[in-house]
Amino acid sequence: MKIRKFAAIDIGSNAIRLLVHNVIEQDKQETQFRKSSLIRVPVRLGEDTFTLGEISARNTERMLETMKAFKHLMSVMGVEKYMACATSAMREARNGKKIIKRIREESGVEVEIIDGKKEAAIIANTDLQQLLQEDQAYLYIDVGGGSTEFTLLSGATPKISRSFKVGTVRLLNGMVEDAHWEEIRKWIQKHVTPLQNVQIIGSGGNINKLHKMSGRKMGVPLSYIWLHSQYQYLQSMSYEDRIIQLGLNPDRADVIIPATRIFLLAAKWSGAKKIHVPKVGLSDGIIKTLYYTEQTTTTRHS
Repeated sequence: MKIRKFAAIDIGSNAIRLLVHNVIEQDKQETQFRKSSLIRVPVRLGEDTFTLGEISARNTERMLETMKAFKHLMSVMGVEKYMACATSAMREARNGKKIIKRIREESGVEVEIIDGKKEAAIIANTDLQQLLQEDQAYLYIDVGGGSTEFTLLSGATPKISRSFKVGTVRLLNGMVEDAHWEEIRKWIQKHVTPLQNVQIIGSGGNINKLHKMSGRKMGVPLSYIWLHSQYQYLQSMSYEDRIIQLGLNPDRADVIIPATRIFLLAAKWSGAKKIHVPKVGLSDGIIKTLYYTEQTTTTRHS
C-alpha cells in the first residue's frame, strides 16, 4: 500500500479553499481518495470584481497571505502535487492576471484561471459512482459566488455542460437580470425537461449546509418541498438572526438564500423532486483531475 497526498486550491468568488486528500494506492485495487483536511478562508473576491471590475488592494493582500499560508501548510503536510484554480471572480477581474503573477512571485503557488467550460468539466470529474444509477438522468448543479455550472448526466456519463453567470454574490449585489434566469430556464427545458424522472445532484458550500441543517443522514436526499419551506423560513429571518439562532457563519448567512433560490428554480424547471447532496465539488474534481492526468501521462510514457 502506498499513501500519497494531493491538494486542490479553489479560489472562488465567495471564499478560498485548500483541500488535501490522502490518495491510497494498492496493487490490483481501486485507488481510494480520502479527505485529510479542508481549510476555508472567507475572502469575498466576487464582491470586488462584480461591483468594481477588479480585486481591491485589501483583498489582493489577503489573497497573497492566504496563498503563502497554503504553501507552508502543503509543505508541512507532505503534499507532493497540487493544482490551484481560480474561477469567475478572478477571470473577470481586470487585474486578475497581474495578481496571479504576484502570487507566483511572492508565494511560489502557480494558479490557473479556468473558464466556465473547464470548471464544469472538472466538477463532472468527481467520484459519484456510489450515487449514480445507469438508467437514471441527473442534473449536476454547482452553485458558486460568481457562476453556476450545470452538467447533465446519463448514469455516470456527462452529456452536456454549461456555465451561467448567475451566482450567490452576483445575486446579493443585484447583478442578475431576468434575461439571465430566462437563459437558464431555456437551457434546462431544452436539455433536461424532456427526460423522465430527473434528479438533481447539488454541490457547493450552501447546499452542503442546507443538508446538514435538515438533519438528514448522509446519502438521504433533500426534497423540493423541504427546500421550499426552508427558503421561506430563511427569508423570514434577519441576517443577524440567521447568525445567532441558526449558527451560520457571517459569510454564509447572506449567500445561503440566493443559493437556495437557484436550486429551487432549477428543480422547478427540470421537474426534479429530489436533490442529492454528496458533498463533492470543484476541489474534489481538481484532485481527481490531477491524479488521473498523472496516471495517463505515466502510462503513455512507460
